[in-house]
Amino acid sequence: MNWYEPDRRPMPWKAERDPYLIWLSEIILQQTRVEQGLAYFEKFRTAYPTVHDLAAAPDTEVMKHWEGLGYYSRARNLLKAARLVSGEMGGIFPQSSAELLKLPGVGPYTAAAIASFAYDEPIPVLDGNVYRILSRYAGQATPIDTTAGKKLFTALAALAFDPEQPARYNQAIMDFGALVCKPKRADCANCPLSLSCVARAGDLVYDLPVKAKKLQRKTRYFHFLVARDETGRYLVQQRKSADIWRDLFQFPLFEIDHEDVLFDKLWFASTKDIPFQRNSFVLERSYPPRKQQLTHQTIIGYFHEGRIDSGIQLPTGYEWVSAAELGRLAFPKMIASFIADKSVFLDLFTLPPTE
Repeated sequence: MNWYEPDRRPMPWKAERDPYLIWLSEIILQQTRVEQGLAYFEKFRTAYPTVHDLAAAPDTEVMKHWEGLGYYSRARNLLKAARLVSGEMGGIFPQSSAELLKLPGVGPYTAAAIASFAYDEPIPVLDGNVYRILSRYAGQATPIDTTAGKKLFTALAALAFDPEQPARYNQAIMDFGALVCKPKRADCANCPLSLSCVARAGDLVYDLPVKAKKLQRKTRYFHFLVARDETGRYLVQQRKSADIWRDLFQFPLFEIDHEDVLFDKLWFASTKDIPFQRNSFVLERSYPPRKQQLTHQTIIGYFHEGRIDSGIQLPTGYEWVSAAELGRLAFPKMIASFIADKSVFLDLFTLPPTE
């Protein structure tokens, strides 16, 4: 508490008491670095200054604002919660952590953060920063992702907590984890807790905290067909399955379970269906693969641009959109960056219709 100074880590929501803006910042910051989240917070605050504004916004517009931030279930829950608060609650956010937990997308940490920052509820937050500080300071190797670990660290968080200044304390410990007790480059030399830190005394700083579950990543290979018809429109599909990028748009996709597949073999090797036959698509160029790292998956994306007859029969879920409309749709980061990358994609939107 003596160490904490708000200006050490200036953020636009720190002085806020409006539960809407605090909630908005906390949802954006879930699984997102502050440096990345700042721009999105400002974008959403400007576009939707009140919860009623957000609740009234079209889904596709909100998803487009969210584009590039990842974990799109947060955006879907953001809309659900906004519409619940705006409609059934008259625009008034719940005023306790217990009631906040009932909102879609709000878990124990987020509820505690909103309740303490907006309403001074005496409840400690327990996020990754707090787990790390408590684990190192107490020298606790109990895995933080187990039932026993969560119970233990909840108790330790309560012991360390200052109930007289809940908002200040919670902000202080999170800033301390972000600036001093960092995951890989802890500033132990300037840490005011270093003399009593068990991990530093035992040279265990980078061994703590411990997780029981090892992250298992898999690699997926996506081949997108950037199909353009004779009028310059592009064929797109909205992802609806319970998979990554749900509700985002994409070009027709082949998913292959291994790399180094020749283009002409895609129709035979894919685990996903494509809405047209090989002889309907005239390939003009293929681009170097792109990579996107997700929490549990690595996506390798290949893009193949070409022409197709607009008269083909399209199954449900596919639609033609103009080049201008592409800019208004929400795409996964990989596709959005491909469209925006003028260094390799200079003429995508300027090619005249093919005769």
